[in-house]
Amino acid sequence: MAIRTRRDIISEVRWLIGERVRSLEISSTELVLWIISGLSLVVWLYLWLFHGGFWRADQRLEAIDLPENPPAVTVVIPARDEADVIAESLTSLLQQDYPGALSFFLVDDNSSDATATVGEKAAANAGMSDSVTIIPGAPLPPSWAGKMWAVQQGLDAATSNNQGSEYILLTDADIRHAKTNLRQLVAKAKSDQLDLVSLMVKLKCVSIWDWLLIPAFVFFFQKLFPFSIVNEPDSRLAAAAGGCMLVRRTALEKIGGVISLKSAIIDDCALARALKTSGPIWLGLSTETESIRAYDRLGSIWQMVTRSAFEQLNNSFIILCGTVIGMMVIYLAPPAIMQLSLLWDATIPMLVAGAAWALMAFLSAPTFKLYGLSPAYGLLLPIAGLLYLLMTIDSARLYWLKKGGAWKGRTYS
Repeated sequence: MAIRTRRDIISEVRWLIGERVRSLEISSTELVLWIISGLSLVVWLYLWLFHGGFWRADQRLEAIDLPENPPAVTVVIPARDEADVIAESLTSLLQQDYPGALSFFLVDDNSSDATATVGEKAAANAGMSDSVTIIPGAPLPPSWAGKMWAVQQGLDAATSNNQGSEYILLTDADIRHAKTNLRQLVAKAKSDQLDLVSLMVKLKCVSIWDWLLIPAFVFFFQKLFPFSIVNEPDSRLAAAAGGCMLVRRTALEKIGGVISLKSAIIDDCALARALKTSGPIWLGLSTETESIRAYDRLGSIWQMVTRSAFEQLNNSFIILCGTVIGMMVIYLAPPAIMQLSLLWDATIPMLVAGAAWALMAFLSAPTFKLYGLSPAYGLLLPIAGLLYLLMTIDSARLYWLKKGGAWKGRTYS
């Protein structure tokens, strides 16, 4: 029998210790994979079961009859450099089948193109020049956001022309309204006694960037503001989509009018929050009323998001850090954990992460269906999530450089 020397024993102990350490390192790595993948799956399970069913994308306007004497509606359209879309948008409004009295106020917000001229021609072609008032926008005063200032001028003109109405339709100049849209909006408002009825219109997709990011944006918005919870009168959650908002005039006056929101960058949600303090609101999706303009380049979408993303986080570095961590756990972790689990031969974390990724795709399927896309597009949400996360970080960077809120030649500090 060989006699083991002291040196042999020491070497063997060192080898055993090394193996144990390596074993512990692997176990620690696997534990991290377990925790992150499990946390991601738990979050998606919560979103599926306990977050207002936002993923169903089922809040739609129903066919409701109008009252016998439909109320008058004032339509205000703020427009800045919209010459390429204003004719189609305005024409769709002039062709509404609404039986009540309508008046239209197009505010040319210091455009550098022929927005006013094109709008005037569209009204003439529709034979409704007498119903459309074109307002040359005054210079932007200090502390006002451009869109709110344009809306204020439209409302001032309506008041001076004695165009009193029960409801005001605030709509963007790049929206094509379905012929029955105004009828359905007013019927919903009257039926449920709502102070605000808002539609997230169907956004236009023409490029690969549109298809990757726009439906994902709609899904993210529904997750952030579950429409069914927004529509509960007793809930404090409020949101709206600025492209199409029907507002009860008395409710707007009760909150102090547009001037109370004059500096709001995210004006639609600010309006919804203010109105919901005293009355119910409703937010839904539309498949027929659509956006005319597509954000067909990554740069265009990037600019749109960076304009207001950090503002949505209240310009808070702490909330930004929480958002970064949350986005990484919810969207980026599942595919990343699956890859790392393959490297570390960690079967269970890989399965858990795969389940989270599959659930992510499943929950986004109704929104992608709204845009005529396969549910498989939901598997690309981590890529969209990464891009939106980078846009949010860039929005914070621009804010700190005092270049935040830039839009159509204007920058709001």
